[in-house]
Amino acid sequence: MYCRAGFEKECAAEICDQATQLGISGYARAKPDSGYVLYVPHDPAQTGDLFGQLRYRQLVFARQLLAVAPLLTALPVGDRITPLLEQVRAMGQQFGTLWLETADTNEAKELSAFCRKFEKPFAIALQKAGLLVDDPELPRLHLFFLGSAAAHVGLSTLRKSSPWPMGIPRLRMPRGAPSRSTMKLAEAILHFGLERWLDTGQTAVDLGASPGGWSWQLVQRGIHVTAIDNGPMDKALLATEMVEHLRTDGFHYRPKRPVQWLVCDMIEKPSRIATLMADWICEGHAQQAVFNLKLPMKTRFEELARCREIIRQRFQAAGLEEQLTLRQLYHDREEVTAHLRRRDTE
Repeated sequence: MYCRAGFEKECAAEICDQATQLGISGYARAKPDSGYVLYVPHDPAQTGDLFGQLRYRQLVFARQLLAVAPLLTALPVGDRITPLLEQVRAMGQQFGTLWLETADTNEAKELSAFCRKFEKPFAIALQKAGLLVDDPELPRLHLFFLGSAAAHVGLSTLRKSSPWPMGIPRLRMPRGAPSRSTMKLAEAILHFGLERWLDTGQTAVDLGASPGGWSWQLVQRGIHVTAIDNGPMDKALLATEMVEHLRTDGFHYRPKRPVQWLVCDMIEKPSRIATLMADWICEGHAQQAVFNLKLPMKTRFEELARCREIIRQRFQAAGLEEQLTLRQLYHDREEVTAHLRRRDTE
């Protein structure tokens, strides 16, 4: 699993928990600040079972999910291709895509130039060997380099993996956006596939809106926004006349009429945000919510489980079934982003 550097412990706890639920025992190797976690079943024969049964979309801290062969070390400088090619051949199948990747750390970034240089000759060698073919439906082949002489050869399946190299969507900071926080909602819309529900003329509420980064994303899609924050809003955004700014408390505000969207990036205890979001959806004030949970450093995994349970219990009390998806996005920091809606919402 690739993850944000510094979140290896949470990523490891998550994969161990899921493996246990599937009846598979093993252990996780998680070096602090390495940007990845390696899970090893005690019974090697169960590796395929685990990879096949894991639900990638339910992983919060993993940016990418691969099944990998044992680490190749001491790759000869004069001929790295031969040992790597032999390990790919031992996997016994063809691939439709080749990705050369590193961890998302400052140290690993120094390998990016090497990967770019090595990619073409290795792809040619794969094609000559009949291992890389023009079929985008086949699994992806990954070379995950820990150094120029050490790499994991692995694969990902299209339905259980991120569609972006290193699990990172390459988004550009848009001109005119009031703050960089706009990138978090842009990535959330992309990751959760929310475009299919976003339509011109809809209404939204943005809690903790100042200076307007999240509101800006909605306005760009023709959505009218009520921005709730005691702080100032971007003047250019207000000039669009698509935003009504109310200086009031985000925990007590409720709209006069239901809205399609609730978005929230308030700096507050995650349990309070989870309760607030669940109340809005269960009480019918909004159809769907996108929000951030700012996790405490020492108990991230436990706090996230607590927030999930708060939402589950609130929906259960209302006689409703929730659909909650959580992910630590690339543009998140000490937080995770959530999408919440009633399961019967179309």
